[in-house]
Amino acid sequence: MTSREKILASVKANKPSFLELPVISAFEGDGSIERFKTVLAGIGGHAIEIDSKTDCQGVIDTHYSDLKNVASKLVKASVEIDINTSKEVLEQVDLAVIDGIIGVAENGAIWIPEVNMINRALPFITQHLVLVLDKTYIVANMHEAYKKLDTIGNYGAFIAGPSKTADIEQSLVIGAHGARSMMVILY
Repeated sequence: MTSREKILASVKANKPSFLELPVISAFEGDGSIERFKTVLAGIGGHAIEIDSKTDCQGVIDTHYSDLKNVASKLVKASVEIDINTSKEVLEQVDLAVIDGIIGVAENGAIWIPEVNMINRALPFITQHLVLVLDKTYIVANMHEAYKKLDTIGNYGAFIAGPSKTADIEQSLVIGAHGARSMMVILY
């Protein structure tokens, strides 16, 4: 028997017995729209409520009429983006409007699956980000959100507010490594 085989046999022989995981009580929380909006505002984002998803174009026209390079599958787009779009094209995007799936009231985050991102880099390279979310899909906390993720896909990201850092001299910088602003349209 080689030394490798001896080590593996020893590890196998000293395998601990299986223990059941402890039962953890449910984490309660406030999953209200108002809580979500308050937390989002606290992290630099902004939320607007509309009556119908079809009203998104009007919000974009009102708040972002000065931006010319818009990427989206939800509103009128001026830049065509797909999974193979080059970084040179992506870095020119002023505004990305993307469909979110789950909103989390405790931290203002929204889950975006890869299929909604159009391109994985888009929500992170755009100058301004608008996420569109059905307000009935706001949950209280990350525990509830993760329970819903098993049916959504293989890749995605929770995005909360515009990009920010305070690493250098504890000075807050917004837009350091991602979108400079984030709006959430709730319908």
